[in-house]
Amino acid sequence: MQKTIKIGKYSLSNSRPLAFMAGTCVIESEKHYLATAQALKALIAKTKHPFILKASFDKANRTSVNAYRGPGLAKGLSILARAKEATKLPVLVDVHEPWQAEEAAQVADVLQIPAFLCRQTDLLLACADTGRVINVKKGQFLSPGAMEQVIKKIESRGNHKILLTERGASFGYGDLVVDMRALEIMKQFGYPVIFDATHSVQRPGALGTCTGGNRAMAPVLAKAAVALGIAGVFFEAHPNPDKALSDGPNSLDLPLAARMVRELCKIDDVVKKFK
Repeated sequence: MQKTIKIGKYSLSNSRPLAFMAGTCVIESEKHYLATAQALKALIAKTKHPFILKASFDKANRTSVNAYRGPGLAKGLSILARAKEATKLPVLVDVHEPWQAEEAAQVADVLQIPAFLCRQTDLLLACADTGRVINVKKGQFLSPGAMEQVIKKIESRGNHKILLTERGASFGYGDLVVDMRALEIMKQFGYPVIFDATHSVQRPGALGTCTGGNRAMAPVLAKAAVALGIAGVFFEAHPNPDKALSDGPNSLDLPLAARMVRELCKIDDVVKKFK
């Protein structure tokens, strides 16, 4: 049985209209983040599809020790709260350590478990205990079937508000490949499945001190994923990706994001037979 998960005013499931989760990779400044959030809201609002705003206050797994990580928990959540009020959108934020979960849950509607941390039991349980929706990104090293044990950890705390996200699998040392079978396998667990379009086109550590990527391939993979009938697409966007402080090579510029969103909605309508 396919579950429906409520996030703010939206209901997400693999059979309902496609939802979008989008924002910059990391909060660069309050002004920059709010402007990008409003721009994304405007382009997605034209489709009337659900939109959850994503944010990161700390990117704890950057390639280089000198890389920009973000404004930190307190300042980041303060900016996120203002963005939530300004846009009237539900928000998603990733957490990296158990102690962050309760504080992040005071602002965020969805707590996200980064792919590298999807097996960290204490982190999963801390997030589950907040009662918030939990979005778990499947690790690059993990089979889709192995996500069943991740689900059971969260469910053990009485939390059944779970989203599962595919973001590619390690392919050699510096590339990722997406096995579309993973989406169908994870759908069998009954929870909404999300496809992370932009992290799936990363090339981890490929640029020496930072991660590379190929943003042009993000819409290509996203169209294939949406054709399978999923709950949503996650992507990162930036007004000027080449100047982004994190994940620029795989972030979409706003015109490319707008075009991708329009195309994905059309595919979703056909697949789910919406009038």
